[in-house]
Amino acid sequence: MVITQTSPPNITQDITTTHFTPDEYRVMEETAAERHEYCNGEIIAMAGGSEVHSAIASNLLIYLGFLLRDTNFRLYNSDLRVWIPEYNCGTYTDLMVVDGQPQLNGERTDEILNPLVIVEVLSPSTEGYDRGDKFRKYRSLPSFCEYLLVSQTEPYIEHYHKLDDSSDSVRGASRRELALLQAVRWQWQVYDHLDQSILVHSLNVEVPLGEVYRRINF
Repeated sequence: MVITQTSPPNITQDITTTHFTPDEYRVMEETAAERHEYCNGEIIAMAGGSEVHSAIASNLLIYLGFLLRDTNFRLYNSDLRVWIPEYNCGTYTDLMVVDGQPQLNGERTDEILNPLVIVEVLSPSTEGYDRGDKFRKYRSLPSFCEYLLVSQTEPYIEHYHKLDDSSDSVRGASRRELALLQAVRWQWQVYDHLDQSILVHSLNVEVPLGEVYRRINF
């Protein structure tokens, strides 16, 4: 879809009281000096990253890119938006992996609908959102299976992995037990030592914390 507009709305106006359509947001985002999230009519400025934030994201991009170079997985940096239809929301990840071909949003070439793995490097201003509402929105995407929340102030990574119906925890369960298990399908694990490695289940690769935090001084 090609959108043309000679005088796009001013993105500096009071966005808390003005509602925009997704296409108005996209037009503004093409020329905006900073990135914004779109959430059901509202446009929210996204905080800029620090040098450490950028270095950690780069470490992950380089290491995962090497591991996945001969696979069917595709790795993307923060240039592309994830579009979340259930919440009418467009946002950016620090890093995401897609299994096979990306599913684009209509004719858009800058919005993906099918992330498999998402990585967010936490910042003080967005940490609560990344753990809460943003994670809830991501979970509405059927393809989304794994989530990594990476601290930039200490060696500390939270790993969320969606369990499937074939896991040991559901075998032999009663119908009631199965319903309860299916309602809570995410496993949480913390890694906080540089000599540990994270098994990213959906990619079948291990990522050492020493590589994530390579050349990062705390």
